[in-house]
Amino acid sequence: MAELNGSTILVVGATGGLGREIALALSAAGATLVLSARDPADLAALGVPGAIVPADLTDPAGISRLVEEATSVTGGLDGVVVAAGVVAFGPVTALSPATIDRLFAVNSVAPMLLLQAAHPALAASAAAGRSPFLLTLSGVVSESPTANLAAYSASKAAIAAFGAAAGRELRRAGIRIIDARPGHTETALSTHPIAGETPRLPRGLDPAAVAARIVRAILTDERDLPSTAFSPGA
Repeated sequence: MAELNGSTILVVGATGGLGREIALALSAAGATLVLSARDPADLAALGVPGAIVPADLTDPAGISRLVEEATSVTGGLDGVVVAAGVVAFGPVTALSPATIDRLFAVNSVAPMLLLQAAHPALAASAAAGRSPFLLTLSGVVSESPTANLAAYSASKAAIAAFGAAAGRELRRAGIRIIDARPGHTETALSTHPIAGETPRLPRGLDPAAVAARIVRAILTDERDLPSTAFSPGA
């Protein structure tokens, strides 16, 4: 994908710290955006140009409706960025079944269902000679599962494995799956866990720099962004 002018991209989790930065970078590069998150008021306050389509990622029917609305508003999709996620801290023995269910529903199952729902639009984009993609953010924990983040690490490792296999399935169809695995990034995600208490964390990566690296990967047809890709100078 040599340029983003004329492309249409759905950004899921656009109100998150990293999602917003990715949306801003994509918009600055010329992409037309569809912005999605749970809260329509937060979406309206983003200040990023684009159509607004709220959605609850724990609802499979809502995911289908999201993609249907996104394609009806724009006429098609050339990319999907899945920047939504939830985190839970604490020993795995202390996590409730509901917490584990939600971690996997949002972090693992939702991106899978988004790919299924968006597949026809992405296939049409490929048939038109474009370079469609779906980007996930499994993060460094999918490479290095972390104590007191066991269930979170597992939910992220699951989507990394899914993307690797799905990418091989869809390569001939011209649909690219990209997985990005930045280290801890300075967003509000870690300060709003769905369970447990946030531990003291080292200074994280600059979300604007992480977003810029991700958009560069989209433009240069990369398929994998390991944690080392976010090192200074990478």
